Amino acid sequence: MTATVPNSVAAEAGEPVRVEIVGRMEQRRRRAAVFFLMPTVIALLLVAGWPLVRTVYLGFTDARLGGSEQASFVGLANFGFLLSDPAWWTATWVTLKFATASVVIETVLGMVIALVLNAHLPGRGLMRAAVLVPWAIPTVISAQMWGWMYHDLYGVVNTLLVGLGILDAPRAWMANPDTALWAMVAVDVWKTTPFMALLILAALQTLPHEIYEAARVDGVHPLKVFWRITLPLIRPALMVAIIFRALDALRMFDLAYVMAGANAATATLSVYARQNLVDFQDVGFGSAASTLLVLLILLITGILLTVGRVRLAADAR
Repeated sequence: MTATVPNSVAAEAGEPVRVEIVGRMEQRRRRAAVFFLMPTVIALLLVAGWPLVRTVYLGFTDARLGGSEQASFVGLANFGFLLSDPAWWTATWVTLKFATASVVIETVLGMVIALVLNAHLPGRGLMRAAVLVPWAIPTVISAQMWGWMYHDLYGVVNTLLVGLGILDAPRAWMANPDTALWAMVAVDVWKTTPFMALLILAALQTLPHEIYEAARVDGVHPLKVFWRITLPLIRPALMVAIIFRALDALRMFDLAYVMAGANAATATLSVYARQNLVDFQDVGFGSAASTLLVLLILLITGILLTVGRVRLAADAR
C-alpha cells in the first residue's frame, strides 16, 4: 500500500525548488540587462567620461591651445587664481541668478499651462501642439531671433512697448547691464516653459480620477484640491523636471553667447570658461573653470535631491 504525502508537506518540499528557479531567472535577467546596457555604458564613457577626465587633468596644468603636449603640472595654481578672479565670481553670480529666475518662472508657468491642457477643453490637442513650438526651435535660432526683436531701432519689442505707451522711447535691451540678463531670462522662459509643462502634464495624466470625483462630491474648493491632492501627488515628477531644468540653466552657453557675446554683465560660467579656453588660448585655466562649473552643478543637484527626499519623506508620514 503506497503512503500518500500530505499536500502541505509536498508544498514545503517544493518551496526551495521554486526559490532556486526564481533565483536563477533573476540572475539571467540581470546578466541580460548588463549585456544590453554594456554598449551604451562604454559609449558614454568614451564620449563623455574621457573628455571629462581629460578636462579635469588639464585644469592642473599650464596647457595652452595647440601645445597641451608640452604642458607642465602646476597643481592648484589655476584654481587659486580662478577663485581670486572677480570676473569668475561675477559669472557665478550671473549664472545663479539666471538659473534661479528661469527655473522658478518656468515651473510656475509650466504648472499653469499643464493644468489648462489637462482640462477637458475643445481644441486641446491643437493647444498642446502649439505650446511645443518654442521648445522645438533650436536655441541658437531662438537667441538670434530674439536678439533682432530686442533691437533698439528696428526691434518689434520696442515698437510694441512704445506703441502701447509703456515706454517713452526705444531701449537698447542687450546693451544695458540692468536689462540684458532679464531679457535673456525672458527668452529662456519663452523657450523652455513648454518642456516643464510637458513633464508636469504627463504627471497630471497619471493621477486617478476617483480622488477628484470624491473631492467634488465633498464640495472641496479647487484651490484646496490643488494644494492638498494634486501638488503632493505630482511632487516627485515635479522635482525631476526642476532638476533637469536647473542642470540646463546652470550650464547655459548658447543663449548668452549668441545674444550678448562675452559681455561681463551677462557672461555665464560656460561663456567665461570658453573665453579663457578659446579666446585667451589658456587651456589650463579654462579647464579649471569648467571643472569648477561641474562641481557647482553637482553641489546644487545634490542639494535639490536632498531637499526633494526630505520633502517626500515628510509627506509620507
